[in-house]
Amino acid sequence: MKPRRLFVTTALPYANGSFHIGHIMEYIQADIWVRAQRMAGHEVHFIGADDAHGAPIMLKAEAEGITPEALVARIAAERPRYLNGFHIQFDNWHSTHSAENTTLSQGIYKRLKAAGFISSRPVEQFYDPVKGMFLADRYIKGECPNCGAQDQYGDACENCSSVYPPTELKNPRSTLTGAVPELRSSDHFFFRLSDPQCIAFLRNWVNRGQLQPQVANKAREWLDGPQGLGDWDISRDAPYFGIEIPDAPGKYFYVWLDAPIGYFASLKNYCDRTGLDFAEFTDPERAQAAGTEMIHFIGKDIIYFHTLFWPAMLQFAGYKVPDAINVHGFITVSGEKMSKSRGTGISPLRYLDIGMNPEWLRYYIAAKLNAHVEDVDFNPDDFVARVNADLIGKYVNIASRAAPFITRHFNGQLASPQAIEAAGVALDGADAAQTCTQMIEAVRESYETREYGRAIRTTMAYADRVNQYVDLHRPWELARRLERDPALADPAAKAAVRAQLHAVCSECLIAFHHLTLMLKPVLPALAQAAEQFLQVGALRWVDADQRPQTIGQYSHLMSRVESRHIDALFDLPVAKETPMPSSAPGSTAAPGAATSAATLAAANETNAPVAPAAATAAAASPATAAAPDKAAVAGASSASATISIDEFSRVELRVARIVRAQAVEGADKLLQLTLDIGSGTRNVFAGIKSAYDPAQLEGRLTVMVANLAPRKMKFGLSEGMVLAASSEPGAGGPAGIFLLSPDSGAVPGMRIK
Repeated sequence: MKPRRLFVTTALPYANGSFHIGHIMEYIQADIWVRAQRMAGHEVHFIGADDAHGAPIMLKAEAEGITPEALVARIAAERPRYLNGFHIQFDNWHSTHSAENTTLSQGIYKRLKAAGFISSRPVEQFYDPVKGMFLADRYIKGECPNCGAQDQYGDACENCSSVYPPTELKNPRSTLTGAVPELRSSDHFFFRLSDPQCIAFLRNWVNRGQLQPQVANKAREWLDGPQGLGDWDISRDAPYFGIEIPDAPGKYFYVWLDAPIGYFASLKNYCDRTGLDFAEFTDPERAQAAGTEMIHFIGKDIIYFHTLFWPAMLQFAGYKVPDAINVHGFITVSGEKMSKSRGTGISPLRYLDIGMNPEWLRYYIAAKLNAHVEDVDFNPDDFVARVNADLIGKYVNIASRAAPFITRHFNGQLASPQAIEAAGVALDGADAAQTCTQMIEAVRESYETREYGRAIRTTMAYADRVNQYVDLHRPWELARRLERDPALADPAAKAAVRAQLHAVCSECLIAFHHLTLMLKPVLPALAQAAEQFLQVGALRWVDADQRPQTIGQYSHLMSRVESRHIDALFDLPVAKETPMPSSAPGSTAAPGAATSAATLAAANETNAPVAPAAATAAAASPATAAAPDKAAVAGASSASATISIDEFSRVELRVARIVRAQAVEGADKLLQLTLDIGSGTRNVFAGIKSAYDPAQLEGRLTVMVANLAPRKMKFGLSEGMVLAASSEPGAGGPAGIFLLSPDSGAVPGMRIK
């Protein structure tokens, strides 16, 4: 692929407030695209800046008793915390309140004026005699001229949806001072967007194919509508915080003229700092010779400015026009618009402050983004389920299941391709390399076309296939046979099992390497940790056919999302966690058997009975339920007080895989279990020795209480409970302990609800 030279921007955030989640979504989208381009070997310059001019900033600064410059500087000082926090790596971040922007804005204006695209004419506008300034529509309220509704803004009625000029409001007043505004005339400057040359250029530009179909259609509606394009008012009267128009004292550029020029201003600042040639990015002929592309990422609310004003202004001022404008929708929460008062607002800073992993959000947003102008919905339950199932249960789980065996038995060395083939356990058969290369190329192409959701689906489908491969070959059983099976005294048989274990685990880690490559644009920090673990360099797309040779010691790569994170994110009251036993049906236990935490018997190594739970027959319909055993009912009645769903939700039940089971020296009832819960392993002491041979437990799934406070015992630290069912004497059913097992298809770390 021929290397590309890319100048990439995002919309400039207004510098009168902190970043909100909509900003972060856009920056994540652009950052993923930029990272994917760099992985392809392309030259990318990722540029951002603050939009720092306009009346709102001036008025807010005045209200706070500071200068506009001080307000802008205070907001700008916050930006790195957000950007670094979400792994968003701009090459340069600047401001429209800069020498570069002043020079460029005034220069573009002079070029447009010399080319005949600037005109002036008087405009009647409301003026606040107390404040001494002309009023934008947002600063005027009055009665709707159509329906008479009170307290309506100066451009549209929220009651009847009428649109009107502010001069038609009845009983208008200034929202700044309450004064009755006066109608005054002032000369304004206009960019002649209605000029036939502009219209012809824009029709051609819109049809070049650099816009999404929905965006191009909207631009054509504006171009070919019954009213056509009107000229663009580009001036404002003093007092105003902005850039002065060079040949008109007391007149300033409207913020939307100098804001997009801020892209160039930040680029100029960056070029001056790094020694790059600014003209190779902005001059049409020089940029074409250098192969430079200009790519913008914006929200759907500013399409008009970016598809009409901006390219026309650049074209007739003699600058390069954009090659692509990638438009996205808004972000909602559970289907509703963002609203802090309704509890549907997400603060990016709060997200970081409460310790939520930024790559959870990067992954979730990526999984929902595509190349269309569609809104992205943040659903808390879906967020928890998707992140935990995909990143922990599928992706990270592969490395955590295979790495310990490679480290323990093979000194971190992966099997060779020949050894894997000889063992007869290749993941994708003889065409594995070609198949994997094609899959990775499809993922790369999906990132290129901004079909991130498709890239994620392809990646996770592969992760599913790898996990099915693990379940099929069960490396934990191979390891157990290698370590404990007396039938393997024969050296040849032992060597065959050893070779199979080596091949299976190596295939898993090679697949993990491929998954890391495909997820790297979305999960840069996790990918870096995985690269170190796999002992490979920084992964690029050309590494699709490469494979790791050795691995380092596996360590925890990512934790799962907990319900407490969501409660804290939306500032909901978090109930004090009170660990308690919980009941669930066991496939081998008799109906009515009590479900208990098996470690209760481990606490003191006594014979104290476990309190029974309600009999399952008691929950059946009176017409169909068999009469329960009296002893079972008696046991149930003592523990059947109802609880609320909130109380139940405090108990975090997770699917766990028993990686290792062994007897505990000096304990009559205990087994020591090492449990894989997807995000890592837990050590648990369980009072089930009388019922199970440790060798029979390794590899099977069970259920554990994951949020139980660790308990220090004389044998060591127990970090949770496994659940089992048992019958009291005389309660009916078989005597004994029955460990609970999830149905087939469950994977370690899944939450039980």
